[in-house]
Formats: sequence, structure tokens, C-alpha cells
Amino acid sequence: MGGDDAPGVVIAAALRAAEAPDRDLQLLLFGPLQTLEGEMERQRSGGHPRIVLIDAPQVIGMGESPVAAVRAKPRSSMHVPLTYLRKGRADAFLSAGNTGALTAASLFMLGRLPGVARPSIPTYFPSTDGVCLLLDVGSNMDGRPEHLLQYGQMGTAYAQCLLDVASPRVALLSVGEEPSKGNELVRAAYRLLTKAPNLNFIGNIEGRDILHHAADVVVCDGFVGNVVLKLGESVMTALPVMVRQEAAVQNLEPDIIARFMTLMRGVARRFDPATYGGCAPLLGVNGTVFVAHGSTGTHAYERALLMAARSASANLTRAIQQLVNNPE
Repeated sequence: MGGDDAPGVVIAAALRAAEAPDRDLQLLLFGPLQTLEGEMERQRSGGHPRIVLIDAPQVIGMGESPVAAVRAKPRSSMHVPLTYLRKGRADAFLSAGNTGALTAASLFMLGRLPGVARPSIPTYFPSTDGVCLLLDVGSNMDGRPEHLLQYGQMGTAYAQCLLDVASPRVALLSVGEEPSKGNELVRAAYRLLTKAPNLNFIGNIEGRDILHHAADVVVCDGFVGNVVLKLGESVMTALPVMVRQEAAVQNLEPDIIARFMTLMRGVARRFDPATYGGCAPLLGVNGTVFVAHGSTGTHAYERALLMAARSASANLTRAIQQLVNNPE
């Protein structure tokens, strides 16, 4: 029931994911049963054998207080599937609903992985050579040095399991490459990351280095990460406008403008979260939980479902726990 166009877009994505002949997924959809049945009947009469509709009569709205909603709605379409996940009746959970409520409910019902101080939400960031992983991007605004160390460990596990990078290069986002640069948090985190034997830590990088893929995993606190993320997302809308403005100044021919706009739209799509599934894992909780953007469309939601399934198959939570608790 989460997202701008739920449950229609969720059911449409589930049908696409379930109907592919090369996939073996069973999808459990949670929400008010009558609503789900009506939408399923509208999209596919008789439903689908790989999709099960499960009643979760309460819905947490996007504007509700996360903590209050978690306490007041125990039969919500977040609580019920998290119960399934905790009891081993599901392998992964994906929601495009209230991120704060999902984080709070996941921590309350699943708990943290042993040894994890704070969960983290990463994101893909485009570069001249594929994508890198940036974390944290907003789940924790006030970080400590040990949190940033664990972001590096959890990001490493994610890059190994989902990006197939054997030894991910981990960098700390700062205002200069020298160890002495940055605020107190960054300098202290640098010392911890340098001593971590299970990380391929390459030192500090600057903001301008991210787009040039200076590292596979870029670590920062949630405040900085969210600023970087939102700046990157603005590229998708700002670049085409700037191209049109410059074309008008130079009085370019319409066919030349059209070619440039095609190129710019292609570049801008690299900064669109939907290009990479429109979702991110909540790393560090004791279960595979994915958070999707509220505006996620059908195609991106389908990719998000497959990404969550792949994370469960790769046992991402176990990989994180091993890196956090076994530094050697």
C-alpha cells in the first residue's frame, strides 16, 4: 500500500515479475484484502498462481509520525509482512511507504544484526565507469566515527554480493585527500577505517571524485550523503533546462538542439533512482528489507522486487554480520 500509485503499480510490477519464465518467485502482497482483490481482478482476472494476497487492514500514511504509527497500527501493511519475515515465512520485504515508519518498524520487529550500531541506507551514484555505492544517505543525520566504519563494512558486503566487486575500494568523503582534512568526525573515522583489516580503504576523496568512480564505496554521514544525493537527483531536471537555455543564446538549429537533448536525457537518466530499481536496502537490520521511492513506477518496482530477491539469495545480511563481527 506504499507509494504514490499503490496498490495498482505494485500489483502490476508483481504480475510482471511473476510471469517471467526464467524466475521462480512467490510474491506475497499485503494490504486491505478487499482493495487488493479488486485491483488484482481489474488487472488480471483470477489472479496469478505465484501471487498471494494477504490481509493487512491498516495502512500507515506518508505523513504520519513514524513512531506513533508503528505503535498504533500493529495490523498495518508494514507490520504484518515484517512478522512474516521475522518468522521465516518470507525471505525479503520491499515497501515504497513511509521510510521513517519502515525503519522504525524494522528495528522494532527485526532488531539490528549483532554488532551493528546503526542501520544505513545506501544509494547507487552514477559515474564515468558504472556506479558506486554512497552511504549513508539520510537514515542517520548525526553519525559517530564507529558508525562510518560500519558503513564501510556494510557497503563492502553489499558491493561484493550485489555488484560482484571482489575487493571494493572504500573511500571517505572529505574536503581534501590528506588525513588531516575534514571535521572531527571525518578525521576520527579516517583513523578507524585505516586500521580495519577487512576493508580495502583507499583514503579520502573529494566530492568531485565521485563522478569519476574514484571508489566503489563512498562513506559519509547521513547529512552529507543526503545533500549529495539530492544534488545528484537535481541533475536529471536541471541539465535539459541548461541545454535549452544555452541553445537559445547560441541560436542553434532545431535539429542540433534535438540531438543534444537526446544526449542530455540519456545522461540525466543515470541520475534517476528508477534506473537502478528505485530502491535501497536497509543495511544492518536482521532481515532483508528494501525501501523504494514513493514515485517508483511499474518497471522500476519490478526491478526492485528482483533486487530484493537477489539480496536474499546472496544472504546479504550474513555477509554484513561477518564483516562487522569478524574484522580479520
